[in-house]
Amino acid sequence: MIQIYNDDYRDAWDDFVLNRSCNGTFEQTRKFLDYHPAGRFRDNSLLFLKGQTVMAVMPAHIAEENGRKVLLSHEGSTFGGIVLGQAFKKIADMEAVLEDLTAYAGEDGFAGVDLKMTSELYAREPVEGMDYFLQQYGFYDTKELGFYIHLEGNSPERILDSFSASRRRDLRKAWKNAMVFRELGSEEEIGEFYGILETNMRKFSARPVHTLEELLEFKRERLRDIVHFCGGFYEGQMVAGGMGFDFGKGKVFHVQYLASDQGRLELFPNEFLYHSMIIDAWEKGYGNISFGTSTLDRGRVLNRSLALFKSGFGMDMYVNRTYHKKMV
Repeated sequence: MIQIYNDDYRDAWDDFVLNRSCNGTFEQTRKFLDYHPAGRFRDNSLLFLKGQTVMAVMPAHIAEENGRKVLLSHEGSTFGGIVLGQAFKKIADMEAVLEDLTAYAGEDGFAGVDLKMTSELYAREPVEGMDYFLQQYGFYDTKELGFYIHLEGNSPERILDSFSASRRRDLRKAWKNAMVFRELGSEEEIGEFYGILETNMRKFSARPVHTLEELLEFKRERLRDIVHFCGGFYEGQMVAGGMGFDFGKGKVFHVQYLASDQGRLELFPNEFLYHSMIIDAWEKGYGNISFGTSTLDRGRVLNRSLALFKSGFGMDMYVNRTYHKKMV
């Protein structure tokens, strides 16, 4: 049975995502999703119930594509999709969830459904069976290519050895400049980093997904123990900065934003910051560090220069899958 989300389910939803699901993360909690101001999204999140027990949830909203109503995984989160309960990994349970979803979407007049599933890199337990049953229910997938480094059982020396010769050469040049890496401690420093980020993205006619005020609110309250900011400094001046999310010690530190002062590239601030963040994550006991995707247009276009740059740090690749189904 499907129940459309309302605020009465807020605590039960978050408890399910964080404590009883296979592939839920903080990004699918209402605490995170509700940072979006009213009106930004037309929320249509779903709970899948077996009696009174939650089997799965799906953060989602309604949008229009070519004048037709579609149901999308919540675009205010990196991952939406179906968040499946640990106790509901049986064939019959997965089929029941997809049967209910397709029936609901058809009866409610949706022209299509898009599900951006949690990548296995970030999930507590694999749910690959769901990939198969999505195919059985008429969904097809598109993929985005992401990059990460496995840290568990690794060492700083082996990590550095995996860098390409050109990355190691540039990193040695950065070290000669005696830059300093540290966490950003004040809202003023976070604002300075945000200014560098905005300038970087303006070159590509783009803007950060989050406003500065949203990032500061994350740090003050909503994601106080999850969001982290850092910077690279030369002679006391910030020349590079980054922001990342803690997906769990032993699991993943995900770099959401990374930017450098384009007027100080002779210092090699990017190389310095990448390496510093990798080693910092290793020292803090993360199993992996992710530097996100390097694709555009739902994965159809590879940002080759960025992908090659990341590959130079010895990164492995993973994929984010989005499943699509046309209802009519």
